[in-house]
Amino acid sequence: MNKAITDGLVLMPPPFSAGLNLWSREDGTPGSASYQGQPNAALVTNDQDFAGCLELQKTEATQRLRSFAHTPIQPGLYLRVSARVKAVSGNLPSVRIAAWAGDVNGQNVATVVQEGSSVALTGYGEVVTVSAIISPARRTGVDLAWTTQVAYAHVGLDLTGPNGGVVRIDDLVVEDVTNIFIRKLMDWVDVRDYGALGNGTANDSAAFLAADADAQGRAILVPSGVFRLNSNVTIKGRIRFEGTVSMPSNRRLVLTRNYDLDTYSQAFGSEVEGFRRAMQALFYFTDHVTLDLSGRRVDLTEPLDVAAVAGLTNFSTRRVVRNGSLNAVPGPGWQTEEFTSVATYSPANNLVLTGVANVASIPVGSLVIGTGVGREVYVRSKNVAAGTIELSQPLWGAAGTRPYTFRRFKYMLDFSGFDLLSRFELEDIEFFGQGVCSGVMLPVTGATMRFVSCSFNRPRDRGITSIGTGCQGMFVDMCQFLSNEQALNAVDRTTIALNINANDTKLRNNRVVRFAHFAVVNGTGHLIHANHFFQGDENPAGLRRAGLIFTQTNVSTVVTGNYIDNCFIEWGNEHDSAPEWDGEFSFGGLNIVGNVFIASNTSSSFRWLVVRPYGPGHYLNGFSLVSNSFRVFNATIDRVEMVDSSLATLDFARSRNVRVEGNSFNNVAQGILNPVIVTHTQNTAAETWNVSAGGFIPFGARIRMVESVQPEGTISTSSNTARYMFPNATPGTGTQGNEAQLRWGEAVRGKAIVTMRMDMPA
Repeated sequence: MNKAITDGLVLMPPPFSAGLNLWSREDGTPGSASYQGQPNAALVTNDQDFAGCLELQKTEATQRLRSFAHTPIQPGLYLRVSARVKAVSGNLPSVRIAAWAGDVNGQNVATVVQEGSSVALTGYGEVVTVSAIISPARRTGVDLAWTTQVAYAHVGLDLTGPNGGVVRIDDLVVEDVTNIFIRKLMDWVDVRDYGALGNGTANDSAAFLAADADAQGRAILVPSGVFRLNSNVTIKGRIRFEGTVSMPSNRRLVLTRNYDLDTYSQAFGSEVEGFRRAMQALFYFTDHVTLDLSGRRVDLTEPLDVAAVAGLTNFSTRRVVRNGSLNAVPGPGWQTEEFTSVATYSPANNLVLTGVANVASIPVGSLVIGTGVGREVYVRSKNVAAGTIELSQPLWGAAGTRPYTFRRFKYMLDFSGFDLLSRFELEDIEFFGQGVCSGVMLPVTGATMRFVSCSFNRPRDRGITSIGTGCQGMFVDMCQFLSNEQALNAVDRTTIALNINANDTKLRNNRVVRFAHFAVVNGTGHLIHANHFFQGDENPAGLRRAGLIFTQTNVSTVVTGNYIDNCFIEWGNEHDSAPEWDGEFSFGGLNIVGNVFIASNTSSSFRWLVVRPYGPGHYLNGFSLVSNSFRVFNATIDRVEMVDSSLATLDFARSRNVRVEGNSFNNVAQGILNPVIVTHTQNTAAETWNVSAGGFIPFGARIRMVESVQPEGTISTSSNTARYMFPNATPGTGTQGNEAQLRWGEAVRGKAIVTMRMDMPA
């Protein structure tokens, strides 16, 4: 800092050669006596040490020399007044810097010290430098510690001691030495003081590291300029950027004390590059596990390939990105890529397409579309040399050679370059797709990814996509998914909030608005709890689509406490290369408990639970539909469940462990339960009673077991003779198998409470 330079202050008094009338022999105030024409003062022009100088004989007890000029005194300004003096003859005096302190009214501030320390002259011809530092600040090193009352000074010097001696005085110098004090007063160091050039080309890495090493608790200042860093740089102290840095893409800047988006954005001159560089550092820096976006919005014009930014393909240490918004800026960087190719599929090698034409052009992460391909099947990897593609899921009906379409959506955060990424968390992040891109693509493999309190706002195609098993143990908690297709009829929507390929995910407390589907779910062990997903539209008697889609038979999953609104649960096995039953676990392990199901303005054919076998031979083996509430507004539907038999149906002769009870049905024509409790009244005496379960049997199944028969009142013959007997029972009679026959051994009549089941115990 130098205010003579930065603020244009005039600090220097005039040289003696300008005239002795400019120099006072008193205090320098207007009207005081000058040295002009005085017999003890003369100008010397040819001194061997000083060239031009003032020769002055001491004739008074204190011989004063003051400049008539005003030298400004300001808060924060440190001035050093210096004079070079030598004795030439006579007695040897002492010399000191002195200055008259004046306030804004031109009055002397007598309360401040106005003389510096004296220096004795000890010999003739010896040049002695005397100096004093003047400032309103009371700091160590300040000789004349004045106050802010002082506005200016008449600077000069005093000769004290014996009279008669003659001295020569070089021109007085007044310097701004504030920078000396700033180093102690300000808590920062400047990288330029350690050799940084900031010209955009010279490598300033060593200067940054040297400044950091010397800071010792002070912050580091990066002033205006572009500072090139060609190597990895870790700054352990606090740092502040007025200028910017540039680095090769494979070099990292790690800011230990300022690890946040604001600082990185300042460092690299833009929020996008700052975000990229902060993400890069996140995967290497161990003192921080969280990147805070400081509540800021980052505008992205293209996907962020996180693995490429990190320079890694494997990472399993917890990391968190939180508190900000990623905003998609429309442009060509988000354009969906689409390729068509012929390939061969064999169920014997059910995760591979072989003989893939033009395989090199097909991106990893592409959605696979074709005949016999289930929903949400993606390209997990490819082998260009072998011409093969690895799939995320098997294909249910694609044996042979046929054309496929490969559609690669673009995602704001794309983790597909990671072969393994675990324990990565996104918290309180808004993914604002604006209808131009998708949200997040997960890594190929990994575990316990977490999305907490995030918002997926108007994704073009997908919110969260799994292309492999990177969704293992994934948490999606308290997130909001807002569709870009809310104005469309449900049947016209194509967007999907998320898909799952692996096990043990937790989908909890999320709100999902008007997607084609909430979740397409493979794997087992899922907990789906307290979500509100609704997919209605404004179309009277409108068709509805599945909210939850389970794509394998035995899911071992709990669906509980959800608000399932104008959509349904679909349960099939579309990710099975041999979809017919062949001894494996069949449809089981699904527990639907304590949910609220509603629908409005829908057709009577709407169902909330649809089982869709993709091959024959399957059956229900462990299924619960308990304590749910079903309600329809502005319409009535036939029933709540069905089997979609467009490809195959269920074998109801093998049903086991099916529990349907405690549910409520409003504006549903036919309720369901299992076991079915029927009160049968036989008015005409008959040896065989045909007891019907009617439409109460879930899925239109058949009666497999009569659990109990309890006569109510008297069982009697046609002549009203009481009989005390117990019938045998034959389940599954009638044309639809929904009846049971009770045989009494003789013709009787009366009333019985019959409990029948569509299943058998395990």
